[in-house]
Amino acid sequence: MNQDWQGALVRRLLLILAGCLLVGLVTGEYAWALVVGLTGYLGWTLRQMRRLLLWLKSDQIDQPPPDSHGIWGEIFDNLYQLQRRDIRLRAQLQSVIDRVQGSTSALRDAVIMLDSDGNLEWWNPAAERLLGLKKPQDTGHPVTNLVRHPSFKEYFDKGRHEEPLELSSPINDRLWLQVTITRYGNSEHLMVVRDITRLHQLEQMRKDFVANVSHELRTPLTVIAGYLETMLEHTDEMPARWPRALNQMNQQAGRMQHLLNDLLLLAKLEATNPPTNAQPIAVAKLLQSIKGDAQALSAERNHQITLEADPTLRLKGSESELRSAFSNLIFNAVKYTPDNGEVHIRWWCNEHGAHLAVQDSGIGIESKHLPRLTERFYRVDSSRASNTGGTGLGLAIVKHVLLRHQGRLDVNSTPGKGSTFTCHFPLSQATVN
Repeated sequence: MNQDWQGALVRRLLLILAGCLLVGLVTGEYAWALVVGLTGYLGWTLRQMRRLLLWLKSDQIDQPPPDSHGIWGEIFDNLYQLQRRDIRLRAQLQSVIDRVQGSTSALRDAVIMLDSDGNLEWWNPAAERLLGLKKPQDTGHPVTNLVRHPSFKEYFDKGRHEEPLELSSPINDRLWLQVTITRYGNSEHLMVVRDITRLHQLEQMRKDFVANVSHELRTPLTVIAGYLETMLEHTDEMPARWPRALNQMNQQAGRMQHLLNDLLLLAKLEATNPPTNAQPIAVAKLLQSIKGDAQALSAERNHQITLEADPTLRLKGSESELRSAFSNLIFNAVKYTPDNGEVHIRWWCNEHGAHLAVQDSGIGIESKHLPRLTERFYRVDSSRASNTGGTGLGLAIVKHVLLRHQGRLDVNSTPGKGSTFTCHFPLSQATVN
């Protein structure tokens, strides 16, 4: 109550008291005059309160308030203004909600709103088409009870939704969906589902094409390489210009065989399921073996290769796949490190998981290239890759192997000072003997 209302109330009470005293002066009954006057004022106040209550309970929200005067007139008018403003705000809010619902209903992607516990609150028509949700019977039910795909339940319960999930539709196995979950508000979930069937088919066609072409090229390339080796054994009987050409052809044939082997390995990694129930691998022993190969690769370049590995720390997975990934990282460090440089390999564990770091003192990589390093055939410098015999598939293989072992790759590099490639694995993949 502001000061104007307080002054009006005080003036009204003083007026009533003055009237009561005047009546008491005339009648000589001051007490009864005060009682009657105050009782009348109280009765009038109670009547105004009852009128206010009846108006507030009225179903007709547009009905004007009762007529009154004084303080109660001010109260009625202010409440009426607040009510009108609330009606306008609610109309504006409902208009926005209707527009949002209308726009999301027109989307081809499914939009689902979930509460903090993962229960369904609202979804657009596309969700019914892609996931088979039905209104109103599915409202309030956990989404994991309606999308009964094991990978989706694991993805939702994990709580880490940085990467989208791809899975088949629960109502049509021929439909492939991409699920993205975003948290907002008070831990609610916004789930967006896209139909990526066409992209999945194109990706499968690409994989099949690469695998088939690589397999078909292997046999003729092996024949060509065999004849070249045979011919190189009899260079003494050939014209002087032939040996150089044959050597170059043999080198390129070897490079092509290396490329085909990498392509076939990538195709195998993409086509098969990740290793499950695998036995723990002695990573320290594996790294010692790769270190010996790296020293042979270094040869006369005189690299200082050091290994620091916990012999009790093991990793669940496929030894052949891990050997391929780790050797790619270590061999790259040797190839791109100048003569007499250093390569340090470290294998350790902490509260965040198991880690493998390969650090070199090489030429380094500019930051603009780092996000694309694991793409197929991506090369920071094509001429440099040609000189080192690289295929552009090594880090792509590393990425796929790590994904199959629930790992990830981090790259830190400074041009002119060197690079550090670090593989991170969750604690669930590591064991200590």
